[in-house]
Amino acid sequence: MTRPAPLLHAILVLIAAAALALPLVVVRMTPAAHHTRVQASPRIAVPTEPPPVEPVELQDLSPDEARAWNDSIPFAKGPKPVARPFDFVGSAVDLARATDCLAAAGYYEAGDDSAGERAVVQVVLNRLRHPAFPKTICGVVFQGAERATGCQFTFTCDGAMTRRPSEGAWRRARQVATAALHGAVYRPVGYATHYHTDWVVPYWSASLDKIAEVHTHLFFRWAGWWGTPPAFNRGWAGGEPMIAVLAALSDAHRAAPVDDAKAALDAEHYAGRIPPSLADDPDTFLARFDPAQAAQFPVIARATCGQRTKCKVIFWTDAAKMGYVLPLAPDEMAAMSFSYIRDKAAGLDRTLWNCNEFKARAPCMKRQVMRLPVVGAAASVKITGAATPPNEPAELRGVRRKPSLPDPPPLANQN
Repeated sequence: MTRPAPLLHAILVLIAAAALALPLVVVRMTPAAHHTRVQASPRIAVPTEPPPVEPVELQDLSPDEARAWNDSIPFAKGPKPVARPFDFVGSAVDLARATDCLAAAGYYEAGDDSAGERAVVQVVLNRLRHPAFPKTICGVVFQGAERATGCQFTFTCDGAMTRRPSEGAWRRARQVATAALHGAVYRPVGYATHYHTDWVVPYWSASLDKIAEVHTHLFFRWAGWWGTPPAFNRGWAGGEPMIAVLAALSDAHRAAPVDDAKAALDAEHYAGRIPPSLADDPDTFLARFDPAQAAQFPVIARATCGQRTKCKVIFWTDAAKMGYVLPLAPDEMAAMSFSYIRDKAAGLDRTLWNCNEFKARAPCMKRQVMRLPVVGAAASVKITGAATPPNEPAELRGVRRKPSLPDPPPLANQN
């Protein structure tokens, strides 16, 4: 056998060496794979109870001091989503009542001003969708109106409704309300649930996000999850109540003439079936009735009150859970099946149902829940360039301020 030539042998050796070395070179030159650790976003726990709806209590400030204070609080950063359109689905009577309640809120809170009225109306609709508020338009607008203080919209309890709008102003307010109930959205205020004029400072403004300004009104949403779109997940409950103080402006809120003869017969018919009034309160009645009589509860309650100008009637269907004296215990309040409240001076004539027991009835009682502290997310924001005055009330510490402006004077609670 002939041996290969030395040159050919050398070439073959080089080829073999290259074949062995090439994979090692490729491996060494290939960049190492970098494994990026993907960190899961922290899970946000949805709160189980809505924040409390605080009464309107104002800081003791002059209008100029209040404006300086309000101007020192910056607008919230980040997204300001727009509310979804609202489409009213109730009966013609419910729609008429809702329209006039909404129109009254817009007119009496903002005056004959289209932008202001649209902003106020949007806040009412936002509140209706939020679990912290009543579930009818009129219920939202007149929440707390039966009290001398603590109403949510001040015009409902400060005597403003004695001033009637002109025919043109009322027509324009109703047009704004009608548009909103059929899908019109006022985008600038987003999901705001609170507002106030710039010449006052309510205590609750310290813990909310300021998100918009419309003329002299400032608009706020709750901080944290309760101010985000998923929190606005409720709907209209049905059964718009009749608001007696709107009777002068609205046919829908004008009661039919009272049939005195029928009322007398009703009172006589039910007189032996209800207990006497409380010994220490002749205008309050507590009683138990068969749930099969639920359809008659409003008639029985009004017959019980007779001609009284102020009256309160509470019915239970479970004798073991009913109350016999005031004040009622929490478990007795939770077990109430029906209540009727009348206060002619305040224009109040209201029936409320335990809708857990009577699911087809409305309007519903607001269930008693544990009150939580005011949401204070704003307090967790680091403030730069602005020191908190040492004598500032605790509820206002941590409020976000513009660093370029001096702190406002110390505040005191209004008596």
